[in-house]
Amino acid sequence: MKEKDQMKEKKTTLRPSPTALLNPRMDVNFKAIFTQETEESNEALKSFLSSILGKEVVKVQISANEPSVDIPSQMQMTFDVSVTFNNGEKADIEMQGQDQKYDFSVRSEIQVARLLNNNAKKGCNWSAEKVYQISVLNFHPSNGDKSELAWYTMKSKNGQTLAEHLNVIFLDLLEIKKLVGTPVSELTPVQKWGLFLSYADDEKQVAYINKIAESEKGIMEAERIVGRMSEEDSNWFRQFSIDTYRRDQNAIREATIKEGLKEGLSKGRNEKALETAENLIKMKILTVEQIAQATSLPPEKIQELQKSIAEGKK
Repeated sequence: MKEKDQMKEKKTTLRPSPTALLNPRMDVNFKAIFTQETEESNEALKSFLSSILGKEVVKVQISANEPSVDIPSQMQMTFDVSVTFNNGEKADIEMQGQDQKYDFSVRSEIQVARLLNNNAKKGCNWSAEKVYQISVLNFHPSNGDKSELAWYTMKSKNGQTLAEHLNVIFLDLLEIKKLVGTPVSELTPVQKWGLFLSYADDEKQVAYINKIAESEKGIMEAERIVGRMSEEDSNWFRQFSIDTYRRDQNAIREATIKEGLKEGLSKGRNEKALETAENLIKMKILTVEQIAQATSLPPEKIQELQKSIAEGKK
């Protein structure tokens, strides 16, 4: 019995330390904080939205934004955190932890336009509730605006607004990170959320982040959720796999640009992307779209690899 107990004690874990937390800036972890069917998750979501919109959010529900599946293990598309407020307004929330090197401002305009179109009421008149495209960015927006919280609506050149139904909001974590160490009593709600998302996984800032969580119930609930998620090895394996691929991708890109080997970049990235995709498919945790996003491979290629693995060819 003693030998078995010793074996249990020696059991290894992927968690770096007993108190280490997952990175909330990673897309899948960010979504998990706000989309669980628990009071904690709902409280965190209301708190986050209240801080961003500058008004109390009393009631909100997660909108159905994923196509149904026949069996739990079936892969499916995945979208951002979509919510509907009690007054009919809608918001789409996404985390962008890594600069994708494209014009994010244009992308956001197109997304909010689609959101408004989907929210427009059918009938003989023009009627629709306001919509909000909320993006949490771990980089500066492509339009050069470095505000902590930038809010855009349609306006004329002299500053006159239209109906204000289209709302694009950027939360710039790079700007908010500069506030680390500021007394918690001097922070705004949105700054508290920005600092939590920026440093929750930084063990050097545990005491500071705990103080922030103690000052805001929604952040405290978010911290508890991330804490429970961090106890599961499968979540760490998923995070390490995605992070390793992204680091490899960046390293390959930098080395190739430096040496001027464009052909080597394309080949190296593709081979590494295929290898990473195979590993993620075998995990059976991520969806086809999530794997495609993490590896920059087309969904069709992921499905092809999935089929080959199922048939034992990989």
